[in-house]
Amino acid sequence: MATRTDARISVVSVLFAYDSGNENIAKNKEAIYEENKIKNKQKEFADNLVSGVMENLVKIDALINSRLKDWDYDRIGKVDKAILRLGTYEIAFTDTDKAVIINEALNMAKTLCADESPKFINGLLDKINKGD
Repeated sequence: MATRTDARISVVSVLFAYDSGNENIAKNKEAIYEENKIKNKQKEFADNLVSGVMENLVKIDALINSRLKDWDYDRIGKVDKAILRLGTYEIAFTDTDKAVIINEALNMAKTLCADESPKFINGLLDKINKGD
């Protein structure tokens, strides 16, 4: 049975595909959910996250960009950006415990990204969480 962590990883995959130019998000997310065995409650959870990120993408990107210091937003890797977008959405727009959100993002970064990414993602999400 899929967990919320599995659902979040699927959301990152959907956001990555979208950012890579594959804009048929509805078709892609169903394929990704099926591949990762995301069903029922976890599928609903993932759908809500994808919808929330997409509906608030301009605000989310502005929040991320405003916290960057000596870094160009366009230089952020696509997987890092997907994790940041999901984490920022959850911090800014949901009631999920902020420590859980940041921990989930860090764990995904450790698994899916380059070695320096977890520190970068942690620092940025922490700034967004604190409103710095």
